[in-house]
Amino acid sequence: MTTMVFVNFPVSDIEASTSFYEKIGFKKNPNFSDELVSCMIWDENFFIMLLSRARYKTFIGEKEIADTKSSSSALISFTFANAQSVKDFGKLADENGGKSIHLDNGIPEEMMYGLEVQDPDGNCLEPVWMNPEMTNN
Repeated sequence: MTTMVFVNFPVSDIEASTSFYEKIGFKKNPNFSDELVSCMIWDENFFIMLLSRARYKTFIGEKEIADTKSSSSALISFTFANAQSVKDFGKLADENGGKSIHLDNGIPEEMMYGLEVQDPDGNCLEPVWMNPEMTNN
């Protein structure tokens, strides 16, 4: 069985967040979406669940929802076919209300290239390309 990954993000505006994710390449699954939740599909194995803050709170008990505009909670990494595809994804985010940042971690681009991409609520994605010659042992 193939593992499916569902990342849950709290968002302040379901409609605006859904629109942002559609503009950067995700597709909405209406079967698992309603006025409080949007299920966004990247591919057959990777999904992002956009939850209203009230709905998200029902999953975390007494914990507080992190303010991801001022604090980092996680970087959700997923791979792309090449570095240019990562750059294109970041550009789409920048053009549609998100923010992409390339941090120089001293890793040559021919080995690996990644961005931190923040959605309008500050939730972070990390699109990345890794040279297959470097990752195969």
